Parts: sequence; C-alpha cells; structure tokens
Amino acid sequence: MPDGERLGYEPRGGTAGGYRVGGYRAGGGRTMDRMKKVTLVGKPGCHLCEVARDTVVRVCAETGAVWEEKDINQDQELYRLYWEQIPVVLVDGEQHDFWRVDPERLRRALVG
Repeated sequence: MPDGERLGYEPRGGTAGGYRVGGYRAGGGRTMDRMKKVTLVGKPGCHLCEVARDTVVRVCAETGAVWEEKDINQDQELYRLYWEQIPVVLVDGEQHDFWRVDPERLRRALVG
C-alpha cells in the first residue's frame, strides 16, 4: 500500500458496531508503537462531522497517524459522554476537540 492510501471501511457488530476504520501508513521510520491514533466520534448525516472527517483525514495523511470513525448511535458509552458535542476528536483516547477541529492544533498533538 503506498504512503497516504486510506484503509477501507470495516463494519463492526455488537454495541460498538458501525464504525469506520482508516489509517495511513507511517513514513519516516515511525513504528506502530509510537503512532498516534485519532478517533472521530460522530453520526451519519452530521454536516460538522463531515467537515471534521475531512480535516482528520488530511492531518493524519500528513503526519502518518492512524484514524478511526465511530458512530455515536452505535455505542451507548460514547453517546452518554459526547452526544451534545459531536463531532468529537480523541487523540489516543483523550478528548482533543469538539464541534470544530483546528487542523494546526491537531497536527501539533500528533507530531509533538
């Protein structure tokens, strides 16, 4: 797979079902152990989620970070935590941004 080629959608079952997994092959000798993971929490039909996805995809491609997208309607815990804030971006499981994703701030979090 060439650098920057996105991985495809992987449907999941169970309570955490229906989320997209994407990623970018790390460049520059980065190992999987040190790669940051970005999680975009949103829902279908959410315009802000689409805008956030575009930003996440672009920044992850630039930094070599992996990303995934989870549907808040498919996970009760995510719904409980974030239903008023979507889209929400997590970096390594910690909340980073919500509503609007600042690409520069996300880039700093991923390379710092």
